[in-house]
Amino acid sequence: MIGNPRITDYIRSLEPDLDPFLMEIERQAKAERVPIIRKETAAFLKTLVAGMRPNSILEIGTAVGYSALLMASVMGEGCRITTIEKYEKRIPKARENFQRAGREKEITLLEGDAGEILGRLPSGSFDFIFLDGAKGQYIHWLDDALRCLRSGGMLVSDNVFQEGDIIQSRFAIERRNRTIHSRMREYLFALKHREELETSIVPIGDGVTISVKRK
Repeated sequence: MIGNPRITDYIRSLEPDLDPFLMEIERQAKAERVPIIRKETAAFLKTLVAGMRPNSILEIGTAVGYSALLMASVMGEGCRITTIEKYEKRIPKARENFQRAGREKEITLLEGDAGEILGRLPSGSFDFIFLDGAKGQYIHWLDDALRCLRSGGMLVSDNVFQEGDIIQSRFAIERRNRTIHSRMREYLFALKHREELETSIVPIGDGVTISVKRK
């Protein structure tokens, strides 16, 4: 958690209750230790989607479908979501959740490795991309993600602070996490220094970046 925990708790306390079905998914995900977007980050994501009104959304990292359904709840009529998930055990649950929510015609779930699938998607085909998959792969997915994003489109990346580890020296990080640490630092540097991007790093939840692809 980034920032003052009391402020975070207060922000969360202001959030109205979600749709009962989304609340059910949230409770079950927490009980089963399935990682889902944090409450304050979820509100931020919904606001971005509601404000931008994209026609096409790409999500990398479906899990059980919670974030996709959050975005679907505020997207405009005619918008479609494509979401990618590799972990086979979570895919049936995500499909079930989309069907139970009545969103199976608006959300397309692609099964497999995101790096491979991204390479096959048409250039400039998405208005909004939400990146919430394997954190160590963000830097490897960036080129294809930007190719798939139209000019003026928005790329949102979650969990970029790695529970605060991002500000630590690599030698203060557990050895097994050092590769992810160095790749995330490389990713953040790339977002801030690529000429085609305008990027803001927002200290909410576990850190979120918002990048706009310049026209």
